[in-house]
Amino acid sequence: MAKDKKPRRPKAETPKGFRDYFGAEVAERNHMLGQIAEVYHLYGYDPLETSAVETVEALGKFLPDVDRPNEGVFAWEEDGDWLALRYDLTAPLARVAAQFRNDLPNPYRRYAMGPVWRNEKPGPGRYRQFYQCDADTVGAPSVAADAEICSMLSDTLERVGIPRGDYLVRINNRKVLNGVLEAVGLNPAEDQATADAVLRTIDKFDKVGADGVRQLLTTGRKDQSGAFIDGVGLGDAVADTVLAFMQAKGADAAATIASLREVVAGSPTGATGVDELEQIGALLAAQGYGPDRTEIDPSVVRGLGYYTGPVFEAELTFEIMDAKGRPQQFGSVAGGGRYDDLVKRFTGQAVPATGVSIGVDRLLAALRAKGRMDGIAQGPVIVTVMDRNRMADYQAMVGELRNAGIRAEVYLGNPKNFGNQLKYADKRLSPVAVIEGEDEAARGVVQVKDLVLGAKIAESASLEEWKSQPAQREIPRGDLVAEIRKMLRQEG
Repeated sequence: MAKDKKPRRPKAETPKGFRDYFGAEVAERNHMLGQIAEVYHLYGYDPLETSAVETVEALGKFLPDVDRPNEGVFAWEEDGDWLALRYDLTAPLARVAAQFRNDLPNPYRRYAMGPVWRNEKPGPGRYRQFYQCDADTVGAPSVAADAEICSMLSDTLERVGIPRGDYLVRINNRKVLNGVLEAVGLNPAEDQATADAVLRTIDKFDKVGADGVRQLLTTGRKDQSGAFIDGVGLGDAVADTVLAFMQAKGADAAATIASLREVVAGSPTGATGVDELEQIGALLAAQGYGPDRTEIDPSVVRGLGYYTGPVFEAELTFEIMDAKGRPQQFGSVAGGGRYDDLVKRFTGQAVPATGVSIGVDRLLAALRAKGRMDGIAQGPVIVTVMDRNRMADYQAMVGELRNAGIRAEVYLGNPKNFGNQLKYADKRLSPVAVIEGEDEAARGVVQVKDLVLGAKIAESASLEEWKSQPAQREIPRGDLVAEIRKMLRQEG
């Protein structure tokens, strides 16, 4: 008789392209998002939470096809309709603005924070699920709305811990870009493929420089690996005009605006775009957002095709070390722009909109690099267990600490090995351990061990210093709350 096969055990692993986030990471993210929400709230934006699932039709450019209906998104068919996990937070906003247009105030100002999902090939640091943090104004045609987004982005970066001088909000306008294309005889409406190729090439200016852009606009070039990249096929005169636009940034905003006017001369679209940039610059300067915080920069392109006017990026300007120890600038952590046609898909009427999206993971990485997240994910105070029969006394201690607003817990594992209790406290990133054995209880005292100081001493202390136990001291039991509060203030 054949033996019954044992059921196959499932593998304990995350799906490819996904990851888990543990206590410290979640605490740091929540802390940062709370600070961002404070700024958005101050500017008058309301929170909005939309469903994680949208119809594929509502997501717009990811309409299903016969061969691969879930191209770019995680999608499935249900009762004849295609549904998908949201790809970003902007498409759901467009749907909300159309669906509830008779109920919402106009303009409608909202911010949203949450995970989004993309069915794309994962890679190092590139996941299929990640967080976005957006703020948008729907229904405001004035460029004052774009200027406000830029000032709010500046305030947000400073609020979370990026000091002035370590970031720059860079601003351009898609109308100026289109004006440049018109000036060289390219009409995006008639040859979108070539126009998009030119914009992608412009976006590589920081990586390949002026000569590299010229080659890519004309006949092509070899990259660092030696592979040849075909050029767009433009003539030299056309490439010269595009490069003049790329290098139009002057010594100040006025000089940049003057240079841009020359480059787009003869293009009504381009002239309108330059006017809008000039207005945005003036509005920001009047509120104190000068060249140390914001600047007009023709090299800002933004990849998404739905932008119709001003576009902006927040770039962090301080240096970090790459994997090989070489210095490099941190780069962009946020971007956005005006998209006046997105809601129109639902209503048939033009609805102006502008907004920004912050890269949550990148901004968190920047704050860690600046040492701004130290202590955010501090663990609880651990009350150790020296005597199982005195559990009620230990619970009373944590009760007093919690009532005082101090995060605390009793060790609930096997207390037999005291060393394991301290190892547990280390894993929890606990700042303090409380120790009370039979002798301490009889004398009305407790031992408090500063685990942060203890770790520092262990790194460099002599044997005599280590034996003296400066990180651990005895205090009266009645002083427990006051003493631990003082210790936490010193470490914070």
